[in-house]
Parts: sequence; C-alpha cells; structure tokens
Amino acid sequence: MLDTPGFVEVTPKADVRTDRHGNRAKCLQRLMRMELPVPQTVAMPFQTVRDIADGRMPDLATMIGLFDGTPLLLSVRSSSETSDWGGPGAVLNIGLNDATHAWFAQTLGQGVADKLYLRFIRSFATEVMRLDEEPFDAATTPAEARAVYEAEMEEAFPQETADQLAAVLRSMARAWEGTSARLLRQAQGAPSDAGLGLVVQKMANGMGPGQSGSGVIQFIDPATGEPVVTGRYLGQAMGRDALRDRDRAIYLTRDVRGPSLEELLPELYRELIEVGHLCRRHLREEMQIEFTVDQGRLAILDAVRCPREARASVAVAAALARDGIISRADALLRVSPAVLGRLLHRQIDPGAKRKVLARGIAASPGAAAGRIVFDSAAAQANLARDEPCILVRRETTPDDVRGMHAADGVLTERGGTTSHAAVIARGLGLPCVAGATGLKVSHRTRCVTLADGTVLKEGDEITIDGSSGEVMAGRVATTEPTLDGAFGDLMAWSDDVRDIGVRANADTVADATLARTFGVDGIGLCRTEHMFFESGRLTVMREMIFAETPADRAAALERLLPMQRDDFTGLFDLMSGLPVCIRLLDPPLHEFLPSETEGMRALAEALNRPLSEVRSRIESMQEYNPMLGMRGVRLGIAVPEIYEMQARAIFEAAVAVRAKGVEVTPEIMIPLVTARREVELVKRRIDAVAAAVQQEHRTDFSYRLGVMVETPRAALRAGEIAETAAFLSFGTNDLTQMTYGLSRDDAGHFMSAYVNEGVYPEDPFTTLDVDGVGELLLLGAARGRAARPGVTLALCGEHGGNPESIAFCRLAGFDYVSCSPFRVPVAKLAAAQATLLGKAGKTE
Repeated sequence: MLDTPGFVEVTPKADVRTDRHGNRAKCLQRLMRMELPVPQTVAMPFQTVRDIADGRMPDLATMIGLFDGTPLLLSVRSSSETSDWGGPGAVLNIGLNDATHAWFAQTLGQGVADKLYLRFIRSFATEVMRLDEEPFDAATTPAEARAVYEAEMEEAFPQETADQLAAVLRSMARAWEGTSARLLRQAQGAPSDAGLGLVVQKMANGMGPGQSGSGVIQFIDPATGEPVVTGRYLGQAMGRDALRDRDRAIYLTRDVRGPSLEELLPELYRELIEVGHLCRRHLREEMQIEFTVDQGRLAILDAVRCPREARASVAVAAALARDGIISRADALLRVSPAVLGRLLHRQIDPGAKRKVLARGIAASPGAAAGRIVFDSAAAQANLARDEPCILVRRETTPDDVRGMHAADGVLTERGGTTSHAAVIARGLGLPCVAGATGLKVSHRTRCVTLADGTVLKEGDEITIDGSSGEVMAGRVATTEPTLDGAFGDLMAWSDDVRDIGVRANADTVADATLARTFGVDGIGLCRTEHMFFESGRLTVMREMIFAETPADRAAALERLLPMQRDDFTGLFDLMSGLPVCIRLLDPPLHEFLPSETEGMRALAEALNRPLSEVRSRIESMQEYNPMLGMRGVRLGIAVPEIYEMQARAIFEAAVAVRAKGVEVTPEIMIPLVTARREVELVKRRIDAVAAAVQQEHRTDFSYRLGVMVETPRAALRAGEIAETAAFLSFGTNDLTQMTYGLSRDDAGHFMSAYVNEGVYPEDPFTTLDVDGVGELLLLGAARGRAARPGVTLALCGEHGGNPESIAFCRLAGFDYVSCSPFRVPVAKLAAAQATLLGKAGKTE
C-alpha cells in the first residue's frame, strides 16, 4: 500500500475517510473489509481534486505504477461526501490505445477490440474533451473516429495512459467546480464549498472469452421498498451497459419472459445474493451493486445507495430498524421531511409521458388533473357532476375558498409560495402552481393564453404538479399516496422521541379528522373566518355587515350563533379532549363582500336593496391598506358583538360536549394584538359571556385566553401582554410581512432576484428569517416568560411545518408548532429529528 499526500491505495486498513475521500471511496473500502472481490483502487482526496482543477496534477506515474496487469485499463468515478450530491459520470477504459487495441484484437477478436476502442475514443472526445457528438456519428471504425478527433483537436489522439488519465481527472475536477454542478448539489443540501473525491480503479474485463459480461443488481423495489431482486445482466459488456441496452440484456432471476443469470450461472447468482445480504448487514443500507463477470469470476466494481422513491425510502428505513440493523433513531434521521411530504400526496407517474405547457412556483405539493374552471360556481358544478377540475385564477381571494374546496388543484397567474392561493391550498392538501410564467388568465373571455400564444378554454383538460411547478397538457397518469405500516411506524417513533408539540391548523371537521389520523397533539389555529364562506352563512354574514342598527346586527349574529356553535361542537367532539385553539374573526369585513358586479347584484337581490346602494356601501368599506386596517382585535373592539357571539358559541359548544363526557378547555386567541389594553378590553367582554353561559347552563368550565403575536410591537411588548394572556402564539405570516414591509402576495415578483443577488439568503415567507423575525420571536418569548413563567409559547404561521423553523422553535423553548393538516407528519418527523440532533449536540 502506498499513501502519498495526493492519493492513497484503498485497502482494508488504509486511512480512507468519508469527509476527506468521499462516500464511494469509503464504501469500496468497506466492501474490501467484507472480503468481497473489489478490483484494485486508488482514492484521491478532495484537496487533490481542487489542486487538479487549479492546474496542479499529482504524481500520475507513481499512481499508475501501483496497478498491475497487462494491458492495464483504468476507470475513474466521482466520490462526493454524500451520494445524493452527485458528481461527474464515470469514465471507463482509460489506457486504450493503438497498442492495447492490437492486443485485444489478438485475444478477444477484431470485432470486440474495435468496439472497445471506438467506444473509448467517442467517450473521451465528447465527455472529456467536450467535442460535439455529431462529427463522430459517421465513424464506424477506431481509425475513422481517431481521424475525426485529430481534425477537431488539431493534435493526435493521446496514446499514453498518463496523458489520458490526466485529461480525465482535469475534466472531472473542473466540472465539479462549474456553476451548474454547484447549484445542483446545493439543491440537495450540499454546502457551497463541498469537495469531490475521485477513485481510480482497475478495469475488470467483462468482454473476455467464455462467461463474461456486466450487470447491476438491487434487492428492493425502488417504488415500494419491498424485498425483491431486480436488475439486468448483459454478456460481453461493461459498466452499466445492461441498463442501457435492455433489448439484449437478460433478467437476473428466473423469468417467463426470457433467460436469466440465475439459470445461466446459478453459483454466481447465489454469490450476488450473498453480497446483497452482506451489504445490508454491514453497510446498514439497501445497496445497488455494479458487477462484472470475467470468465465466470465475479468482481464488485461499485455499491451505491439504491435509488428509491418516497414510499420506498420510508419502507427501507423502517424495515432496517425493525430488523435491528439500525436503531429507530437512525431510521428517523434517514428519511428527510421533504421525502415524507411527497409521500402524502398524489404524484406524477415517473413513467408517464408529459407535455409541459408552462412552469410556475411549486406552491403546494401533489399532482392533479382535471378540466379548467375559472370560478367557484363552475368548480362546485363540476364537483356535483363528480368531474375533477382545476381552478384557474389570476390570483385567489377569500371569495375563492369555496371553489378551492371543490377543485382538485389550483393554478394562478400571480403569487408565490406564501400567496393566498398557496397558503389555503396547503391547508386543504390541494396541489397548487402559483405565478406561472407567461400565463395570461382572462376571466371575461374564460380562457388562458400561454407564453407561445396557445389558448386554453374552460373545459380543456390540464395536469398540474405542485411539487415541480409544471403545468401539463391533458391528463397525465398519477400514482396514489400509500400510507402503510412503515409510515405508521415512523410516526409512532417520532412521537416517542420529539419534545416539542405539533398541532394542526384546522378550520373544519374534515381538517380536524385528517389531523387526527396523523396523530396530532391538538388544534393550534382554527381560523373562524373560513367558516363564514359557505353560501348559506355568507349571506347571513353580509346581512350583519349591512345592518343599520345594533338590533339588526344582533339579529343576524343570532342566526350565525347556532352555526358557529355546531362548528365548535364538532371540533371539540372530534378532538376528544385535545386542546383546540380558536382564533376570533381576523379579516376586515369587506373581504366577505363581493367585488364583481354579478356578486353585487346577487347581494342586492338577497337584501332587497338597490344595486347602487350595495355598490356604494361596499366602496365605502374599502381600505387603502386592508392588512393594516380595521381587522383582528380592532374589529372586535369596534364591533364587539361579533366576538361576543363567537365566544358564546365556543362556550355553549364546550358545555354540550362536556355533557357527553368530553373534557375540554377551549383556547380563545385574539388576532393582531399590539397592546395590553386591547387584550383587557376583549377579555372583559369574553369573561362576561363566560359567566353568563355558566349561569344559564348551571355549570362551570374554564377557558384560556391568548393572543396571536403577529405585529412587531406585540413581540416587543410581549411581557406586559403576557400578564393578561395564557399563551402567545406567534403568527409568522403577518409578522414576517410587517417586519420586512413586504406583501407576501406580491413578493413573488422580485423575491427570486433578491435571493439570487444575496439580499436575502432565502425567501423569508418560506424559510423563517432567524436573524430578523427570529430575533423578534426570541425577544417576545423571553419577555413573555419573564413576566409570566407559565405562559405557553407557540408558532402557528406557515413556517410551522418547516423543519428549520421547528428546530429554531425547539431551541427557543416553544411548547408547540402548528401547521396545516397535510404537513403534520412532516412536522412530527422534523421535530423528532431536531430533538435527536439537539441531544446529540449536547453530548458531544
């Protein structure tokens, strides 16, 4: 064994480290320690590859001298620290030249030798020297290909192994440093300065006499994770030819469709099965193995983590833990929250053909196909006919929530990941593509014009993929989510580990039912405004808004009371004693009023008033900046009857379920608080309602009153606010908007430019801004706890389902986070991972 500063020969005892030489180099060493037949290998560390990219080549003569054999052929493969970070593709048969070509012609035959040399010249020219492929298409012999190379390069084809190897190493090192490669690996979570190792390996000849060839084998179904042997073998081949030439490749196991390796070489097949078992036990992973057969002798060239889809990732991690190969903690850490998120939604079938019409922002995961509709009425009509539909809007408003409930997916011309459409879609579990580039939506003509001028009309079928942001023509095949036993195991193990609660943002019994199936800790945010948008209730709500006198307003609220009471009774009953946090009405009243003439006319008919009066009243209620206008607690103070009605509905619902034996302590949350006095005013009225209900029903109950901290001032004054509040729930959607002075609905127009220019490291509406908004959370939490040590701290914005935000909240001492029902499993896994990593950090 030779160990130099520039490279090390890989042996069972060599100093090979993943953080220095990469994952592949370390894996090959482990295979050697298992006494598997691995060809002679040399590993080059990250620093050597950086030196090569800068023009400093190691001692290649010494390296080549380590290898034995005549003729000597080498391969080079990339070895990044983590296999998911990728790297340049393998280059095979380095060392092929005129002399070795002649030797192979004598030993293997002219045809085989020509095929090898021609293939190497083409790959060296196009993959290493970056020449165009087209000039080589007509070359059918090595001499012709060499002539093309020499004409393009104006120099002879290199004959020395060292020259060929140097060119390959230089090409791969520089490719790793390229912008595209860097962005691709950063998308997989790699740091910007991630290093690349390279392994140089002696070629095992799969094109020799007798039983020779190459293949790839894996031991699980990549879609489901179920144990099954799959792969291909191709005689007189090398590398991954068996996967590329499926017409000639044969099966590995016995198959009625054709011959198999198990039949042709049964002993070698059994040897491969044993290799799989050994890898699973010793490498603690399901591996995909690349092998070569040289005259009946097996050589293991490479072993990589078996490619797998979301369902298989969960199944494999759970199976390894159940079999005692890894711990449950390891299983939890092996499944990324993003992978688990994909498992919860319908996905585009990987094998389906697709025609992409447009691309937008992947705003809510999952795939959906259906007919285009442009408004809520059409969506509900399609639902009544049981016809899937995609709601297409320029941008959505609260008026569209009914249509979103009825639709299978949402596509918008404007907006981003935190636009109204995106937030509501994630809460409903609907796929959503927002801000589609080049899309022009006309609600008047009821058509969509694409960037290339193509026009789609209402009723045309499209497919959207909210995981990739693609909009596709027609119906593209999808696969259904499968939440099997492995998923259940992962959730149960997460619950055993995590030390921060996970609640759901749930506004309806359907939302709460879904949350319960995922084992949620309670409801952290029930947005009561969503309960008023159903058609029957919306009319009564509008009557209340248009009421001229307190008596008329009280009459309308009296009609809304039993509706709200039934809503809350259903939630309390379903949650069976788990905490339910109900936010009092938040949006300004004008959001419940129509904005288009058709809606105004319908409202005028319902109220029996002139259209002009209705239009004038609606216009008078418009605000210059509704987000900062009369909404939230300001509405509750200016029109106190609304909050009083909601409080009565909550308390009467609590009494009703307590009569059935369900213990419940309602949590009432006041939105948009900025001062303690606001809380005092609302609390006084709610306390009065509670006393009245207790007296009327001759019963006793308790409730908890808290605030939603979504203004910077509330965070800064959290100490005095906490004196009258049992909990502080940080609403990071509005808190981020107000801290930045940004509208989340409009930020999509320029946010990508800001992130690309480094103004912000990430979109603050997607990833919590720990430096700015995070500091407000820390200040608010510290001041709240100082004033009231027992105050409950929570985060209930969209960041509640973000793994980084959950880790931050855990470190900040928060009691729970709350997110949409479909993100509960992701949040539970992320919370468990944060707990495990946090405890591991403390013990180091």
